[in-house]
Amino acid sequence: MALPIRSDSSRYTYADLFTWPEDGRWELIDGIPYDMSPSPTLTHERIGMALIKQFSDYLDGHTCELFSAPFDVRLPKPGQDGMTADTVVQPDLFVVCEPDKLDEHGCVGAPSLVIEIISPSTMCKDLREKYVVYQRAGVPEYWIIDPKKKTLQIHTLDETGSYGTPIVYLAGESAPVSVLPGLEIDLTRIFAER
Repeated sequence: MALPIRSDSSRYTYADLFTWPEDGRWELIDGIPYDMSPSPTLTHERIGMALIKQFSDYLDGHTCELFSAPFDVRLPKPGQDGMTADTVVQPDLFVVCEPDKLDEHGCVGAPSLVIEIISPSTMCKDLREKYVVYQRAGVPEYWIIDPKKKTLQIHTLDETGSYGTPIVYLAGESAPVSVLPGLEIDLTRIFAER
């Protein structure tokens, strides 16, 4: 898909995305566009659905809500708002516990939890660019799931606003969700062979 050309050196914003053709999905990181194709793999989708089931069972009756891509998370920097934000991502899954952050287009501000299921085409962006973006925005908990290695890395913000060393969980273990007390995700079900 062709990206609209800018005649100046400024970066793209969320408002710019509304002027682009509707047949594509884009993320912006610090104003730089990233094409969201190709579509996720079967394994990626199965992991996502298994996560949705476990989170949904827990969240029934709670104020926190679970969302999945494609639903925009706009992470405005100081001086930006939801439309002028130059960082717009579509995490595989995310939990929002502050309803005032939601509007018809997605979430404005840091979700309580972001989950990315990495693939060869997104691995570098998820491990580098998005890690920095989520930490800078103050996302309290960032999960990175590697379907090939069958691992889950949990990055939790510390008192300095940094993620530090992640806790790694393996297939067969259960992972607690610190932002949702009492919820543990059964990784056996997430990485189940079909």
